[in-house]
Amino acid sequence: MREEEKIQAGVLFCPGDPELVAIKLKTHNLDVDYNQTHEDETEKRAAILHEIIGEFGENGRIQGPIAFHYGKHTKIGKNFFANFNFTVQDDAQVTIGDNCNFGPNVTIVTPIHPMVPSERNAIRTASGEVKRLCYAKPVHIGNDCWFGASVTVCPGVTVGDGCVIGAGSVVTRDIPPNSFAAGVPCRVIREITEADSMARLPQVLADNQIIPEE
Repeated sequence: MREEEKIQAGVLFCPGDPELVAIKLKTHNLDVDYNQTHEDETEKRAAILHEIIGEFGENGRIQGPIAFHYGKHTKIGKNFFANFNFTVQDDAQVTIGDNCNFGPNVTIVTPIHPMVPSERNAIRTASGEVKRLCYAKPVHIGNDCWFGASVTVCPGVTVGDGCVIGAGSVVTRDIPPNSFAAGVPCRVIREITEADSMARLPQVLADNQIIPEE
């Protein structure tokens, strides 16, 4: 089994495997290319993102700087926006739905390292070699989610559709759809309902209008 197949199977793999190192090196160099562009170089930026990311939906925009680890293991839906310093350590697959908006310094991680120090330093493989190994769990984020500044999403987490994650949260467990969740560790505060509509804040809504859902 190739190391990338081990990642997808959720078993221990060697991040120093030459094939994986080559994938990451290409992506890291493309990260640098993106981060050296100007904001109005939209065509150049779009071309680099489509070379980095496995799937990137239409009308997406990432402010930059960015830090994708593999890139090819990430799938992002349409109408996506991420603010400054978006980091995705996508050893395992990262899936982000449509119409998601992320504040600055959002980080998504998938790899997990052994807790015992000696095992973190070295494990003997089936072939008898001694290597540093880790494993990874995928992250799934639904449609229509808003993440505040400096949210960290940990390995194996699923965030349901329509969620708002408060600034500075560390998401260590699944969040059900239509939830406002926040904290360290992140926990559900309450369900998001019509009571949260801007229609309830006329002083903020001012002369703007709510568009009815189709």
